Parts: sequence; C-alpha cells; structure tokens
Amino acid sequence: MIITVPDPDTAEGHVAEMYADDIEDDGFVYAHTRAMAVNPEAHAAFENLIRAVVPSIGIRVYEAATLGAARAIGSTHCLLAHGRKSLRAGVLDEAGLDSFARGEDDGFTEAERAVVRYAARLSTDAASMTDADAQALRDAGYSDRQIVDITLAAAARNYFSRALQALSVPVDEVPGLSPDIATALAHPTRAGGLPPTADR
Repeated sequence: MIITVPDPDTAEGHVAEMYADDIEDDGFVYAHTRAMAVNPEAHAAFENLIRAVVPSIGIRVYEAATLGAARAIGSTHCLLAHGRKSLRAGVLDEAGLDSFARGEDDGFTEAERAVVRYAARLSTDAASMTDADAQALRDAGYSDRQIVDITLAAAARNYFSRALQALSVPVDEVPGLSPDIATALAHPTRAGGLPPTADR
C-alpha cells in the first residue's frame, strides 16, 4: 500500500474514533481502517449509509448480503471481518461459516439464501440484472423497502471491498476466528464451486 495513512499518535476527530474502535475491539489498528482514515468524511458517510439500511432488514439479512457480495468478489478483508461479526451476532455458527467459505449456504434460511444469491449477482453481473432478480427477493417475502436496502447493502460492500482491493491494502489477521475458518475465508469458493472474481 503506497498511500501515507494518518498516524494513530496524532489522530483527531473521526480518525481518532476509527482507530480507538479497532484498539478497543482487538488491541491494534487494522490496515483497512488506516487506509479509509485518509478520507474520514467518506468513511463516516459509509457508516451512515449502513445505519440507514440495517433497520429495515435486520442484522441477519444485512450479513447475508454483505457476505454474499464479499464472497463473490473475493474480498478477504470483508469475509474475515464479517465472518467474525456473523459469529458474534449468532448469524452463523462455526460450521455454517466454514460451509459458507466453501460455497455452501446451509447456515442461512431459504429467504436469506435468496439474498446471498442476489448479492452475488449484483457483485458479478449487475448490468444484466432484471426485474426477475428483484422478484426473487419479493417471492422470498421481502418488502419494497427491504429489496432496496438489500441492494444498497450489497452495493455498499462492493464499494468498500473493491476500494481496499484497488489500494492493495494488506489483510490483517482477525482475532476470534479459528485458523481453519480463517484460511477458508481467505480462499473462498463461490456458490456452485466457482472461484471468486478476485482473491486478495
């Protein structure tokens, strides 16, 4: 990563908050946090977007959209971070998370699996999506607001993940994941046994 990032010892405002959150959670500042701290206003806007979409869909559906998008584009940063968040929130257990990393979605409900598929399609071939894709979410029981917010959640994950990939941000070890699951998430398999579109 060639960009110069803010120094934790002199950080102020939102940057200081970003760094403090990482230190409180894990005892160090992640490389991806340092990279996003170069533009703290953009990071704050991203956080506000997520806060705006989660209430209508809930944490389980949000994580389904997030993990589905991250697996499709091979975002190791976000698979590790949200894999752990899903474990902590009870969205997936270790077996379900390991299975997800290997291209299976058994840990999710059928309605949530529809979200995973939708997020993957958005992340790999959004230009060819039609009303049929949104109809699949409607058929799974989601409302108009929820369909829009699922779409925003998956699109937001593309924004964040692809920015980290483009900047070649190093991937830090995420505490709280077993070595086997961390390895599986670092080398994910898309649903259907396909490799992700990127892997870093």
